[in-house]
Amino acid sequence: MVEEQVILVDENDNKIGLMPKMEAHEKALLHRAFSVFVFNDNNELMLQQRALHKYHSPGLWTNTCCSHQRDGESNLDAGKRRLQEEMGFVTELEETTSFIYKAPFDNGLTEHEYDHVMIGYYNDAPQINEDEVADWKWMSLEDVKVDMALHSEKYTAWFKIIFDKFYEFINVKKS
Repeated sequence: MVEEQVILVDENDNKIGLMPKMEAHEKALLHRAFSVFVFNDNNELMLQQRALHKYHSPGLWTNTCCSHQRDGESNLDAGKRRLQEEMGFVTELEETTSFIYKAPFDNGLTEHEYDHVMIGYYNDAPQINEDEVADWKWMSLEDVKVDMALHSEKYTAWFKIIFDKFYEFINVKKS
């Protein structure tokens, strides 16, 4: 199996090359990524618990799904692809914001990502891929905020950053 490539970018999200995913994380090089937030009609966020065998952040709670765009793939197409792969459904997505973050992990790897944040809506239960996801749940943003304050160690680094700095972009009510 060929290792997944990530798209290396500059601070303006211009592509500067491709690199195997693990190498990019070992070298802490900036690369393109995305985070999807799916809400239901009650304005609850679908959270996923990362599978327990993931190479970083195993068992932690995070946004609905996230990953890396493939070369030539749009942000929205990548979000829909990964939503299907991880959560077993597809819905329309809308890009809301993007930001750069850097988060080192205990295993020597570092996430250094130009992250594109997308929002979607869905009301049914997902059909989770157990290779990627251990569990899922719906939570109101207010409940997430309270739980994150009490138990921040239960959440992924990028989710805490997005939640803290970009709350206004994810706290949208479906009209």
